[in-house]
Amino acid sequence: MTVHLVGAGPGDPGLLTVRAAGLLRAADTVVYDRLVDPAVLELAPPWAELVCVGKTPGAPSPSQDDINAILIDRGRRFGCVVRLKGGDPFVFGRGGEEAAALRAAGIDVEVVPGVTSAVAAPAAAGIPVTLRGVSSGFTVVTAHQDPASGRWLDWDALARAGTTLVILMGAARAEQIADRLRAGGMPDGTPVAVIGAATTSDQTIHRTDLSGLRRLRVASPATIVVGAVAATDVLADSELASIGALTPQGAVP
Repeated sequence: MTVHLVGAGPGDPGLLTVRAAGLLRAADTVVYDRLVDPAVLELAPPWAELVCVGKTPGAPSPSQDDINAILIDRGRRFGCVVRLKGGDPFVFGRGGEEAAALRAAGIDVEVVPGVTSAVAAPAAAGIPVTLRGVSSGFTVVTAHQDPASGRWLDWDALARAGTTLVILMGAARAEQIADRLRAGGMPDGTPVAVIGAATTSDQTIHRTDLSGLRRLRVASPATIVVGAVAATDVLADSELASIGALTPQGAVP
């Protein structure tokens, strides 16, 4: 008996891996998150148990201990349990915690990587997180921790890094993120792109700058990209201009 920690990808069911689809078709139980597309769940057999453990902002939600208990219980009773998570299970998905809890209970675990929105969302907007001569690296952080608290993340260092910054779970804290990066010395005109519901039919793309991010109303789920590459769109019909000549599109007046 094995619990499979499976990444469902960034949203589009077509970005599910072959391994993930195969496990879903064989699942006895699927324990899934709130943002998993219903079309993905349709891959499970009609007799499979579907257990939603997604956390809804502002509403009662299962605790991590509750989720661990569900996984341990199903892992002891069924041969194929799929724990389905948006993106990749080990990128801000608490997959590491769940794997540790399952192994401590004597249950076998398999991890099936998924496409994380940290790279898929920018790509869907035509933004390469690295670009020769522009950005030689990127950093992925979560804003689930309040940027104003000053704990855990060194926002001053992030502001000075000079590479692409990708921020997940930052929809509710866009203003604080902008203020914290500006306080760290990042220029107001730094390009920013906000990709909502990436890779789905509801995808939105807003291009602005760091100053405009303070006034932009960001809906969840969203991926925030900060840095020179955020002004690019390599999927546009026009040729890619030089970065120095690019102006952030859709800037908030």
